[in-house]
Amino acid sequence: MSARFTHAAIVGKPEARGLGPVLEEIARFLAAQRLEVSFERATAEATGVAGFGALDVDELGRHCDLAVVVGGDGTMLGIARELARHHVPLIGINQGRLGFITDIAAGQVTEALGPIVAGDFESEHRSILEGDVWHDGKCIHEGLAVNDVVVRTGATAGMVELRVDVDGDLVANMRADGLIVATPTGSTAYALSAGGPIVHPAIGGLVMVPIASHTLSNRPIVLPDHGEVHIGIVAGKGVSANFDMHHLETLGIGDQVRVRRSAHQLRFLHPRGWSYYATLRRKLRWYEGVV
Repeated sequence: MSARFTHAAIVGKPEARGLGPVLEEIARFLAAQRLEVSFERATAEATGVAGFGALDVDELGRHCDLAVVVGGDGTMLGIARELARHHVPLIGINQGRLGFITDIAAGQVTEALGPIVAGDFESEHRSILEGDVWHDGKCIHEGLAVNDVVVRTGATAGMVELRVDVDGDLVANMRADGLIVATPTGSTAYALSAGGPIVHPAIGGLVMVPIASHTLSNRPIVLPDHGEVHIGIVAGKGVSANFDMHHLETLGIGDQVRVRRSAHQLRFLHPRGWSYYATLRRKLRWYEGVV
């Protein structure tokens, strides 16, 4: 069999117990398909899998043309942010509980991977966010987010007041526990639990969802993804900004978070016949009651 891809990266959740044998099986299967195989270095060190190369994330991005990610969606989010700038296509093997973007079941790895590495797959592109945090007119933090950028108060803090502008046009002054700006991918994550809509990944939009708004008229809204969202801190204590729940920054009055669609995209590869709607039915249990 002639493989379409030549060099596969394998990434797993380093702290996951018992993952080594699963990763080694995948690595040996890919090698049997005549792919060169390299492990992400932290994954290799944590699992003790030997006989394959180990590379840092940037090296994986430069040298690999495929990444197989084994874990839950959190594992995929972490590596996807790092590999986005390298345009490496991603395959998700679900070792977690929910798995909206790690969609291949652990028991179906070899039967799913075989056709994919041979060039028979469904391909989809997904947008991601980039944002920065500004203090006293200076950018103090930059980051990427696959799911969302969130500005919110801490667990024991009170309400935050935010001014939201899109491309310089005032949208709202809102009082809430916080605000989520999510991609369509992130619309099934924190934004969904906060009452936001599910947005199909093919739609070019951003979802803006208030968290526990103190005014019932502040509702979720879907924005075009060619604009830039500015979130200014008007009042509140213990306010933070985070990108996919990482890279926490503490914000003060007058600080601003700016969010926009990144020029980079993610590319996910799925087995032939994959369906986004089937994923929603399975993960959200929409099939219950269906005869």
